[in-house]
Amino acid sequence: MAHQGFFQRQANARRNTGVLVILFLAAVVIITLSVCLVGYMVTRSETTGLAFADWLFSRHGLLTALAVVGLIGIGSLIRWADLASGGERVAKMVGARAIDPDTRDSDERKLRNIVEEMAIASGVSVPELYVMDQETGINAFVAGYTPGEAVMVVTHGALTQLSRDELQGVVGHEFSHVLNGDMRLNVRLIALLAGILMVGQIGSFLLRVSFYGSHRSARTSSNSRGTAVFGLVGLALVVIGYIGVFFGRLIQSAVSRQREMLADASSVQFTRNPEGIGSALFKIGLKGGYLDTTSHASDMNHMCFGESTRMKFTALLASHPPVQERIEAIQPGLFARLRSRLRDTEPGERLRSAGSASSNAPLPEAAAGFGAGNTSPLKTRPPRNISDNVGTVNQRSEDYAVTLLNSLPSTFRNLLYTRAGAIQLCYALLIYQLPPKTRDQQLALIVADSIFAPNQALLDKLLPALESLGKGVRFPALELAMPALRKLDPDERALLMAGTEKLIKADNRLSLFELAMHTFLRRHLADDSARVVPVRYRSYRPVTAQLQVVFSLMARAGAEDGRNRRSLFEEAMAGFISNGEKSELLAEVSVTRLRQALLTLNSLSPLLKPGIIDACGHCIMADGEISTSEYELIRLVADQLDCPLPPLRA
Repeated sequence: MAHQGFFQRQANARRNTGVLVILFLAAVVIITLSVCLVGYMVTRSETTGLAFADWLFSRHGLLTALAVVGLIGIGSLIRWADLASGGERVAKMVGARAIDPDTRDSDERKLRNIVEEMAIASGVSVPELYVMDQETGINAFVAGYTPGEAVMVVTHGALTQLSRDELQGVVGHEFSHVLNGDMRLNVRLIALLAGILMVGQIGSFLLRVSFYGSHRSARTSSNSRGTAVFGLVGLALVVIGYIGVFFGRLIQSAVSRQREMLADASSVQFTRNPEGIGSALFKIGLKGGYLDTTSHASDMNHMCFGESTRMKFTALLASHPPVQERIEAIQPGLFARLRSRLRDTEPGERLRSAGSASSNAPLPEAAAGFGAGNTSPLKTRPPRNISDNVGTVNQRSEDYAVTLLNSLPSTFRNLLYTRAGAIQLCYALLIYQLPPKTRDQQLALIVADSIFAPNQALLDKLLPALESLGKGVRFPALELAMPALRKLDPDERALLMAGTEKLIKADNRLSLFELAMHTFLRRHLADDSARVVPVRYRSYRPVTAQLQVVFSLMARAGAEDGRNRRSLFEEAMAGFISNGEKSELLAEVSVTRLRQALLTLNSLSPLLKPGIIDACGHCIMADGEISTSEYELIRLVADQLDCPLPPLRA
C-alpha cells in the first residue's frame, strides 16, 4: 500500500538510530584500543614488560581505557546538550542569519514563496528560513528534531545562482528529509561525531603545549625529556584522531548515501520536474557546494544537499553519491543533456532550467507554481485510504497551495509574517464570524499590554480578508503565521494562549474549529514542542481509552444524529478492540482530554498510526464528503501524530 512508504520510512529512521549507536560503539572500541596501545608503549617499562593483553587488564590499562571512553562520552554529551534546542541552534552554529519573513530581498522572497507552497501542499509546518551570507558555494540543509520546529538553511550561492526551478528542486529534496524523519538522526550524528573527534583534538592540544614548552625549556634539559614525551603522546593521539575522523566519515557515509538518493527521487515526485533538481546538482558539480567560512563544515557533511567539505578517499567516505550518479538516477540521459546545454551557452550565462525553454522570461513570483513551465503533470489515482496521502505531495495539493497563496491579499499575507500581525490573526480567527457588537464585547475580555492587546487597526485589515476568503483559509493562514509565533518567548506564548482561551470560553460553547486551533497552538508553542516522542507502545491495547476519545470526537463531527454517531463510533473502534470488548461513545471531549489522548497516541510505533488516521477518515467521510471543519479535525489528529497530511478534496 502507498501509505506504507511514509510510515515504513519513519520506522526505518528510528531503527537507523540503533545502527548509528552500533557504529559509534565500534569506533569507540577501536579508538580506545589504539590509545591503550600508545599508553602501553609509554608505560610498559614500568610494568615489567607485560604483554599488551595483560597490560590492558592491569590498573594502568583499565584507567587509560576508562579515560578515553569518558572523554569521548563527555565530548558527545556536551555537543548533545548544546544542540538540545534543535534546528535553530544548528543554524546559529554555522553562522546562518534568520531570514525576516517580511523580507524585501527578491531572492529571499523567492525562497520563502517556494517553501510556503511546499509546506501547504505537503501539510508540513512552514520551517524557519536561514541564509549563510558568506558562503558562495551551492548548498542547503534542514535541521531539527521534529517537523514542527524544523529550520531550513541555504547558502547565499544557492539563493543567487539557482533559478526558481532549481531552487524548488533543492527545497523538495530538503522537505523529503523533514517528511522521512532524517533530521533527528542527522542532529544526533553531529553529537556522536564530536565525541569521536575528541581524542584528536586533545592530541593537537598536547602538540601545541609541547611545542610551546620546548621553547621555554630549551636551556633546562631536565624538562626537555618530559616535553618530548608530551609531544610524542600528542603526535600519537593526533594520528589516532585521524582514525576517529575516518570512522566519522564512514558513519556519515553509511547513514547518508541511500537517504540522499531517496530524497532526490522524492524531490522529483514533489515538483514533477526532474530537470530542476538535476540542473541544481549539475551546477554543484561545476561550482562546488563546499562551506568555506564555518569550522563545522565537516560536522555538517551528512546533512547537506551536496558535499560540504573536501576529503580524500571520496569513493569510500563521501556522504553523497557522485553528482553524475545522482543525476542519472533521477533520469537516465539527463547528465548528457545538461552538459550539452552548457556547451551551447556562454560561460557567464546562467544555465536554463527545465520548463523555461519555451520562454526566457522568469515566471511572475506570485504566479509561479510547483510544475513551472512545460513539465507534464503526473497521472495519479485518488488514494483508497486517507493515510495514503500522508507524507506525499500531489498535483492537486500543489495547485491548491499556489491558488491559495495567490488569493491572499498582500496586506493580509504580509501581516502574518510579523509578530503583532500573527497574534492578531489568532484573535481574528476566533471572532471573524461574529456580529461586530459581539466581537467588541469578546475582545474587551482580553486584558493585556503591548502587542497582546487587541489592535483594531490590524484587525480591520485581517477580518475582511477572513470573511471573504472563507473557512478554507483558516488553517493555512495559521501555518503561515507560525514562524512569527515561534519567535515569541515562553512568557509571551503564555499570554497569547491566555488571550485565545478567553475568546474561546466567551460564549460557553466549544466549536470544532476552536478545539482544533487551541490544540494546534498548544502543541506547536509548548515548551516541549521540539521534544522527540519515543515509541512506547507497539500495540493498540494500552491506548484503547485514548482511541475512544479521538473516535468519539470524529463520530460527532461526521454524523448529525445520535444513532448514526454511535454506529460510526462502533465501526471506528471495531478494528482496535477484541470481540466482546465494550467501548463507550463519550458525550463530550474537552480540550485537555483530547490533547492528552493525542500525546499518548503519538507514542505508538509509526506502523500503527495509519490505522488511526484511516478510522478517523471513515468517520468524516461517512456522508461522502469532507467539510472544512472535518478536514481541520483530521489534519489536527495527523499533525499531532507527526503525520503530515496535505489538503484533501472537499
